[in-house]
Amino acid sequence: MNGTITKRCGCRDAAGRQLVGSCPKLKQRTHGVWSLMQELPPRDDGTRRRFRRSGFKTKGDAQTGMNALAALLDIADKKSDPDGRRRIADLLETVAASGEDIPNYDETKRRFATGQSLTQHMTVAEWLDTWLARKKALRKSGETRYEVDIRCHLKPRIGHIRIDRLTVQHLDEMFAGIAEGNAEIHDANMQRRAAVDELKTIPWKGSENRGRRKYLKDAIAAMEPFRRITGPSTQKHVRDTLRAALNTAIARGAITFNPASYVELTPAKRPKAMVWTAERVEAWLRTGERPSAVMVWTPEQAGHFLDFLAETQHRLLPLFHLITFRGLRRGEACGVRWADYSAPTRSMTIAVQLVQDGWEVIESAPKTDSGERVISIDEYTAEVLDAHRTKQAAERCEWGPAWIESGRMFTQEDGERIHPGWLTDQFERLVELSGLPPIRLHDLRHVAASLMLAAGVDVKIVSETLGHSDSRTTRDIYQSVMPRAAAEAAEATAAMVPRGSARLPKQKAVEAANEQDGHTMATHEGAKIIAFRPRLVGA
Repeated sequence: MNGTITKRCGCRDAAGRQLVGSCPKLKQRTHGVWSLMQELPPRDDGTRRRFRRSGFKTKGDAQTGMNALAALLDIADKKSDPDGRRRIADLLETVAASGEDIPNYDETKRRFATGQSLTQHMTVAEWLDTWLARKKALRKSGETRYEVDIRCHLKPRIGHIRIDRLTVQHLDEMFAGIAEGNAEIHDANMQRRAAVDELKTIPWKGSENRGRRKYLKDAIAAMEPFRRITGPSTQKHVRDTLRAALNTAIARGAITFNPASYVELTPAKRPKAMVWTAERVEAWLRTGERPSAVMVWTPEQAGHFLDFLAETQHRLLPLFHLITFRGLRRGEACGVRWADYSAPTRSMTIAVQLVQDGWEVIESAPKTDSGERVISIDEYTAEVLDAHRTKQAAERCEWGPAWIESGRMFTQEDGERIHPGWLTDQFERLVELSGLPPIRLHDLRHVAASLMLAAGVDVKIVSETLGHSDSRTTRDIYQSVMPRAAAEAAEATAAMVPRGSARLPKQKAVEAANEQDGHTMATHEGAKIIAFRPRLVGA
C-alpha cells in the first residue's frame, strides 16, 4: 500500500490562502509539523479510504507511525486473507476518525488471532454479563452470589471501563470507595439508632410528648433504612468474582493481564467460636451481649434443648437432633429425603439441599462437591428417625388426600417441605422458650463438630461427616474445645511432669506428709514443723 510523509504549516500569503507545503520557512527544523497518509484496503463496496494523521514533531516520528501502520496491515496476508486485511482496515479507519493512538501491534495481533472484534471494545460490565451467562453447572447459591457481586459492586464502580484498560489502580479506587461507603452507612445507622432509642424514651401521654414523638417518627421515616456494610469477607468475595471472570477473559484472549490478582485487601477475620460457659452465661444475662458472633452450647446445654423439645413433644425434635449430632447444614436438613436414608445400614446420603433465593426455595446439589457425602447414623438417632417415620405416617393418614407427597424426611404437618427461613425463625423462638443462651441455627453445626472432636473422633472423619473438602477447615473454624475436655487435657498435661510433694498446696502437703510412713515430728522454738520425705507423683 502506498504511503507518504509530508511537512506543512499554517502560514498564509497576502491573499489569506494557506501556503501548505510551499512555505519557505518549512526548511527550518522547528517550523511546521509532519503528517502521514497511508492507503488502506478499499471498503466492501470498493470505495477508496486512507489513514491520515498529522501533528508529528519530527520526520522520524512520522516514519515510526508509518511503520506501525505497515506492520498492522501485514498481520493479515495480502494474498491469502483479504477478509482479514479488510478487518485491519476497518480498525484503522475507525482510529483515524476518532483520533485515538495507533493500535498496539501485539494486542491487535492477539485479538485478530482469537477472532475478536477489532473495532469494538468490550467494557467490564459487558464482559461480566457474558461471563455469568456462560457459567455451566453453577449451583443456584453460587450464581446468586456472583450476580449480587456484579450488580451491587462491580458494575456500578468499574463497569464502564474497557476491559483491556482495567488496572490495579482502578480496583484500589473501587475498594477505597467501598470503604468510604461503609463509613457513611455506619454514620447513618448510628443516627437512625439514636433516633429510635430516643423515641422509645418519650412517654405516650401529653401533647408535648405526642408532638415530639411525631417529629421523631417523621425524621426516622426520612432517614435511610438500616443497611449492612460491605465487610472484609464480602470484599474478598467481590475480588474473587472479578478475578475468576478476568481469568476466563485471559483464556479467551480478550486480555493478557488480570489486575484483580494483585489487589491487596484487609484479611477477613472469622469470628472465634466460643462455648457458653457459666461465666459467659452470667455476663450475658447481666448485659445482654454475646461474647462472640458464633456461640456453642456445652453438651449439657445441647441435651437440655433436646429434652425441652421432647417434653413439649415438638415435631421438629428429630430434625434438630440430626443437626446436633451429625452436623447437617440447614438446607441439607430441609432437603433430605427418606429415599436417602437406609435403616438397615444406618447410613444417610446427603445428595440435595433446599436453597433460599430471596424467599423462593430451590432444590439444588449440596454447597460443594465434598458436601455430597454418606454419613453414618448412631443407634439412638436411628431410633429417633424410626419413631419420626411412624409419626409422619400417622399424619399422612390423618390428612388423607390433602397430604402433599414431597418425599422429604422432615415436613410440615401436611407433608409440605420445610422452608429454610421458616426453620431458622422456629429455632430462634424455641431457643428463647427453652431458657438457654442464644445460638444461631448454623451454630448447631459447631456443636456437632465440637462434640465429635471432644469425644476423640478423628478430625478426618469429622471433616467428612460435615462435608468439608479440607480437614483444616474443621480445625480452624468448627473446633470449639469444650470446658470439660480442656480441663481433662490440662490435668493430663500436668500429671506428665514428676514432682515432689512440695508442689502441693500447704494443707494438702500436710495431709500427704501425715499419711506417709516413718514421718518424724520435731519442735523448734515452740513451733511444730512436720518433716517428711519428698514423694514423686505416681510413685
